[in-house]
Amino acid sequence: MATYIYKAKKGPQDIVEGKIEAQSEEEAVDKISQSGYFPLHIELEKQPYAKSRPLPGKRLGKIRAKEVTIFTRQLAILIRSGVPILTSLNIIFEQSNNPSLRMVLDTVHNAVKEGSTFSASLTQYPRVFSPLYVAMVQAGEGSGALPEVLLRIADHRAKEEEMLSHFRMALAYPILMAIVGIGTIVFMLTFVIPRLMRIFVSLGQALPLPTRILISISDYLRQWWLWVGLLVVIIVVRQELKTNIGRVSFSIFKLRLPIFGKFILKTDLARFCRTLELLIKNGIPILKAIDIAVPVVTNDVVKSQLKLSYKALEQGGSFGQSIKDSKLFPAFMSNLLIVGEESGKLTDALGEVASSYELDTDEAIKIMSSLLEPLMILVMGLIVGFIVVAMLLPIFEINVMAR
Repeated sequence: MATYIYKAKKGPQDIVEGKIEAQSEEEAVDKISQSGYFPLHIELEKQPYAKSRPLPGKRLGKIRAKEVTIFTRQLAILIRSGVPILTSLNIIFEQSNNPSLRMVLDTVHNAVKEGSTFSASLTQYPRVFSPLYVAMVQAGEGSGALPEVLLRIADHRAKEEEMLSHFRMALAYPILMAIVGIGTIVFMLTFVIPRLMRIFVSLGQALPLPTRILISISDYLRQWWLWVGLLVVIIVVRQELKTNIGRVSFSIFKLRLPIFGKFILKTDLARFCRTLELLIKNGIPILKAIDIAVPVVTNDVVKSQLKLSYKALEQGGSFGQSIKDSKLFPAFMSNLLIVGEESGKLTDALGEVASSYELDTDEAIKIMSSLLEPLMILVMGLIVGFIVVAMLLPIFEINVMAR
């Protein structure tokens, strides 16, 4: 509830001042009148956090996606409980420990207070609130169901964060093993092996082939030009990926990867279908919804095909049929969308596609995580085994010659 400051007449001459809590100005007037006073002036009490407003021009720091999700859910609960939006923003502001998020809430609060809509005030921070987020809020404001829409946004974001968390957890251990293993091998090849090999070379005898290979690898790794060349290649690749041709080529390469290509495609399609379903369910026209949903796709090839489907729909064609004609998307998706369009239940079809691909990606992540660990152990074992054999072979030959 908001706090209002008022002036009221108690009698012909007496004027009283005070504060009263109410959900709206009209309710505050009613409460004052019921107390036997005649209200003269009433205004919303200034929010206490205005004193701690950040300095103008201060650079916005990092705001985690999880913090935005928590803010969205808290705001939905407060508004649904009857708390005015300005008071809700103030409450969340006071509870937040992130200075950057506090800056955002302060700016949004002041914009709303000055008469801007909540959705319009969010557009000041496109890095924090995506076009999808803003469009959903705008639809919620227009339909009068802002709390419900905010809860849907929070649920959608929480689900995406959960999937991303599962993916990171699945790769964390294999990546750690790879870093430790590669670091150990490089250390052995650049520091340990050269010192041992000097002893073998000083004996003047022919070294076994594995030992000669190991010495060559060690020599290459210690050459500065190799690292300079590798750095140049990395810089060139990064610059190439910034160009449109480079991004498209890399996107095609990713989609053609064995096993991983299908995983990348299904991940993007699941995200797109789930987002589009959410937008259409909240009353956003399908063309605008597709235009907002396309940027959530990460692969440039998939994105360009979806834009072509958008143009086909804009010209009066079928969205599902254009998806089917592209040959890039699975028949399961295109057939369901065609049926959904014909039956008038496109959102159900989108939800079915998203759920199916989300399950597929979850299973793929579990399989990859279970296979990567033993695969990494096997690869590292083979490399270390080769190094050990290459080091021991000259020792065996020395023993044989000594006998």
